[in-house]
Amino acid sequence: MIETLPRDNRHPPWLDRRQFPFTSRFVEIEGHRVHYVDEGSGATLLFLHGNPTWSFLYRHIIAELKADFRCVAVDYPGFGLSEAAAGYGFTPQEHAWVIEEFINQLDLQEIILFVHDWGGPIGLGVAGKQPQRFRGFAIANTFAWAVDDNLLLAGFSRFFGGALGGVLIRRFNAFVNWIIPVGIQRQCCDRVLMHHYRAPFPTPSSREPTHIFAREILKSDLFLQQVSQSLSRLADKPALILWGDRDPAFRASQRLRFQQVFQKSKTVILSGAGHFVQEDAVNQIVEALRFLFKHHCRDAPWRVST
Repeated sequence: MIETLPRDNRHPPWLDRRQFPFTSRFVEIEGHRVHYVDEGSGATLLFLHGNPTWSFLYRHIIAELKADFRCVAVDYPGFGLSEAAAGYGFTPQEHAWVIEEFINQLDLQEIILFVHDWGGPIGLGVAGKQPQRFRGFAIANTFAWAVDDNLLLAGFSRFFGGALGGVLIRRFNAFVNWIIPVGIQRQCCDRVLMHHYRAPFPTPSSREPTHIFAREILKSDLFLQQVSQSLSRLADKPALILWGDRDPAFRASQRLRFQQVFQKSKTVILSGAGHFVQEDAVNQIVEALRFLFKHHCRDAPWRVST
């Protein structure tokens, strides 16, 4: 069952519809009330977020591209405006199952999948199971394999996913309050923006999903290995690799690995952009997506401003 919320609806009260001027839609998936937006028409762009963000992350890109594409952005249970059913574990593998069911329920076809952060393994894992539904990929500052040999990411996981990190997250919403400002380099991380990233996590228990995501960088090895193994089923599809070069977490080594996997990839280095490239480099991302996927220039010389 799919339900919609009118544009002028002010619930939840913390959401400023001037900042997020889209119709909210919800679909029931095994007891989860999953929120998404579905704007525009044309080829389907499916946007998947990471930690600790939600579909709000893609608001500027959706506003620019809804005249050219059908833009669908979904929140995982426990994130944004989505509600999780009792007993949900908030692990990447569970999120991937929800996204697969979401795609099946909406019967999305010819998907251009935009992934970022944890959206990478979640979305690419689903695509590896159903490659016939996917036309191509936009890949931004993410990963799709086990990273236990990466000292930076492993240390990050042990701290934020550990006991002390859990206390800081539950008591002070630390993952939002620390990671969002650090991950935005070009733009001002102002009060309104931070409000919309903090508000989905108002209580200690509501913040636990952000702690679990941090823990699962190391704990989800089996899932990540399965995702990595499935990439060969996607390697012949076109991919646009969008990479902020001031991301403190996902460095050039991760980007180069994606370039090796996707032989038809085009890479755009977003100079000076941090981890949250959707905040830092909207115009470049929009230009690149239009060029590659709207005008079908897959084999033409690749030129976009950087």
